[in-house]
Amino acid sequence: MEEIQGRCWAEVDLAAVHHNVAEIQKMIPAATKIMGIVKANAYGHGDIEITRELVRCGVDYFGVASMEEALHLRNAGIVEPILILGYTIPTQFQYLHERQIIQTIISKSYGYELSAYAKAHEVTIHAHIKVDTGMCRLGIQCKKDRWDSDAVKAMYHLPNLHIDGIFSHFSVSDECQKAADVAFTAEQIRCFDALLAELKADGINPGLTHLQNSYGIINYPDLHYDYVRPGLLHLGVTSDDHLETLRHPDFHPIMTWKARVAYVKEIPARSSVSYGRHFQSSKPMRIATVSCGYADGYPRIASNQGKAVLIHEQRAKIIGNICMDQMMVDISHIDGVKEGDEVVLFGYDHKTLLPVDELSRVCHTINNETLCRLSHRVKRIYR
Repeated sequence: MEEIQGRCWAEVDLAAVHHNVAEIQKMIPAATKIMGIVKANAYGHGDIEITRELVRCGVDYFGVASMEEALHLRNAGIVEPILILGYTIPTQFQYLHERQIIQTIISKSYGYELSAYAKAHEVTIHAHIKVDTGMCRLGIQCKKDRWDSDAVKAMYHLPNLHIDGIFSHFSVSDECQKAADVAFTAEQIRCFDALLAELKADGINPGLTHLQNSYGIINYPDLHYDYVRPGLLHLGVTSDDHLETLRHPDFHPIMTWKARVAYVKEIPARSSVSYGRHFQSSKPMRIATVSCGYADGYPRIASNQGKAVLIHEQRAKIIGNICMDQMMVDISHIDGVKEGDEVVLFGYDHKTLLPVDELSRVCHTINNETLCRLSHRVKRIYR
C-alpha cells in the first residue's frame, strides 16, 4: 500500500471484492451474470477503481445513475456496456450514441422522445425498457391494476432504437418474514414474468432480463434472469445488518474509514466539551480530538448518542457535538494514545471490526446513505 498521508482517509481492500463476487456467484444460477451497480461513486468507494476490479472479476456490464457517471467511466477507459438507470436530459442524448452508452426508457413518452432524436440525427440508440411492477418510481406500468403491455411492445418497434433488454425493480425484497411483503414481491415477479411471456408470444425478443437488486439476490437467488444487479454486495455490506435474510453469505466489508488523533488532553470534572455544552464531564477525563467531522461525511446527528470509534482496537465513545472538521472522544480507559495515532471510524482495526451498520443505526438510516456521505476530501487508498 502507498504511504498514507493526511488527516482522514478510507482504505479500500480490492482483494476482498473478488471474494464478495464469488459469494454472489455461489447464490445465483450458473447462467446468470452480474451487472455491477457503481452509481454514486460506487457507493462512496470509488467508481473507477471498483469498476476496474469488477472487470477483473469477470463482470461485464455496469449500471450508473446519470450521464455524468457514465462519461466518468468512459473517460477512464471503461469499455464494457454501461446502462444509465435513471433520467438523461435530451441535451445529453448525443453522448448515448457518441460514447456507446445505453439509456433506460423510463416511460412511454420518453421512448418516443429518444426515437425522435435518433431518427432526426440518423443514429441508433441502445436502450433497456424499465417496467414498473410495484415500485411506482420509474417505468412503464405493468402491474396487476395498471397493465400497459401495449406500450412496452411499442418500444420494440420504434425507429432508430435498439432495445437491448428489459427490467424492473423490487421495492421490498429485503423483507422475507412479513407475509404481505413476501406476497408483494411474489406479485412483482409474476407481473414481470407475465410480461416477458406476452412479449415472446407476440414474437418479440425481450433482450436481456434483470430484476434482482442486492436483497433480491440474497432472498430470491433462484430466479432465472440474465443478470442480477448488486450494488452493495460486492462491497461486502448490506443495507441493514439487522434484517433477517434467507441466505447468509460470507461478505467481507472492503472499506475501512480512518482519521488521526490530533490532540490528547486531560480535563477536570464539570468541563463542557464542544459546541452547545451538551456534554459535561462528571469526573476528570482524558479525551482525544480526532481529525474528522461532518464535512468529511461523519453525520453530526451521531453526536452524544453513545457511538464509538476504535483506537488501539478499543472502543472510544464520541462526546460532545461533532464539529465540521473534528470530533472528541473519551480515551480515559485506553493507555498510550498519542497524537498521530490512527482512529477507525468504521471497518477493521487489525482484526477487530467496527461495522458501518452501527453508525447507520445511530443515525436512523441505512448503510447505502452512510457510505455515500463520505466527502471528496476523504482520500481513498486502494490495495
